[in-house]
Amino acid sequence: MKERNSIVAQALSDSGVEPAIRILDADAKTAVAAAAQLGCEVGAIANSLVFECDGEPLLVMASGADRVNTDLLARTLGAVAIGKASPRMVRDATGQVIGGVAPVGHPSRLRTLVDESLAQYEVIWTAAGTADSVVPLTYDQLLSVTEGLAVQVR
Repeated sequence: MKERNSIVAQALSDSGVEPAIRILDADAKTAVAAAAQLGCEVGAIANSLVFECDGEPLLVMASGADRVNTDLLARTLGAVAIGKASPRMVRDATGQVIGGVAPVGHPSRLRTLVDESLAQYEVIWTAAGTADSVVPLTYDQLLSVTEGLAVQVR
């Protein structure tokens, strides 16, 4: 198992979740690619998106079915501005690269929002630290391991 996968597995274990990390046949840097390999709906893929929120990283676990409305998030959080984080900010905040960011296993806890629309899926698939790895979680597990706030993101 790759080092990043090990870090994610340990973080999940520490949170009381069995780390059932699965290595895919090919990189799955998009929700569509991951869903095709897993045989699930695109909406059941939880994209780990890092935004810059008033200068700080913000992790948004969003359903792969739609885009995040950053204006809505800014209003929800009372933030001045939310925009796309630079690759460097993503790497510094998560220790992982874009396309493989897991909901856990970061150098320090990230402020996290979890898309309420993910609750409709029995199993949610998230990246596990690399572009070719995923881990299944329930919505409640995702909320718990991230200590995230359930919100509408679109």
